[in-house]
Amino acid sequence: GAHGGYTVLCAMPNLCPVPDSREHLEEEWAIIRRDAVIRVYPYGAISVGEKGQTLADLSGMAKAVCGFSDDGKGVMDEHLMQEAMQKAKSLGKILAAHCEDARLIGGCIHEGPYAKAHGYRGIPSASEYLQVERDLRLARETGVKYHICHVSCKESVEFVRQAKKEGVDVTCETAPHYLLLTEEDLCEDGRFRMNPPLRTRADREALLEGLLDGTVDMIATDHAPHSAKEKAGGLAGSLFGVSGLETAFPVLYTELVRNGILTAEALIDKMCFSPRKRFGIPTEGEDYTVFEIATPYQVNPNTFVSKGKSTPFAGQTVYGRCIATVMGGKTVWQENMMQN
Repeated sequence: GAHGGYTVLCAMPNLCPVPDSREHLEEEWAIIRRDAVIRVYPYGAISVGEKGQTLADLSGMAKAVCGFSDDGKGVMDEHLMQEAMQKAKSLGKILAAHCEDARLIGGCIHEGPYAKAHGYRGIPSASEYLQVERDLRLARETGVKYHICHVSCKESVEFVRQAKKEGVDVTCETAPHYLLLTEEDLCEDGRFRMNPPLRTRADREALLEGLLDGTVDMIATDHAPHSAKEKAGGLAGSLFGVSGLETAFPVLYTELVRNGILTAEALIDKMCFSPRKRFGIPTEGEDYTVFEIATPYQVNPNTFVSKGKSTPFAGQTVYGRCIATVMGGKTVWQENMMQN
């Protein structure tokens, strides 16, 4: 995170053990206190073991989490989701959803021309937006602070836009790869396998439009640090997920700011201030990052500090190298500017 310029991150609960109780959460906090060089706010799980069957101990975890999520898994049971929302509402916490209908998954890339041409089972956009639609209805009924993770398709953007107009307390995020890439960029490489998948040009345009009109509130990385072995099975046989923390600012600055789509201030708001505001994370005066934006360089996964080196942006020429990350007045990352 520090290498990518992040001073704060919210950690998803796809861990072992899953932070679904005060005791399990304390194990995660012990590791954070021991190892973290930046501020880490964990999520608590919505359901026990992220299995979607029994509500986790939301009350017991509330004071020590940034919100609740079953990251990586859609909550299929509507009654459980409603119960979770009611509980999160009573605790004043955000419920953040990975929206995915388990009945419509099983593919490895978007259900589109590439999947068809290469004989892959596709992942339809409906697997995301049907759950977005359901959850927005439940959020309207419960009044919960609801947040949708990694939105990838145009229908989801439109559902959120309408819900905001109706006064639902909803925010959503997308990720750099959905704003910059589409299924047209796919090739036979595990670094292009993520969930949700890269979708169509129309989806990408809807996400950019949503970013500009405020429907899409923030940009998160959906960082998944898989090993080289876990990503070596091509599109069909690799695990879902890519490393995002160390490329997020440079790829977005290069593609969106340098091309005049977003101002630098707007990008920083979407990456930093908007998420902090929504999740109640204070802005610390002694936390800051220095980026060098004049000199182009190539994204080289071998220089990543993360154990995950898999990125769809490998080899791209970008601007915005992180020179220094300072947290609490202490430099936690510093780079030799001449290093390439």
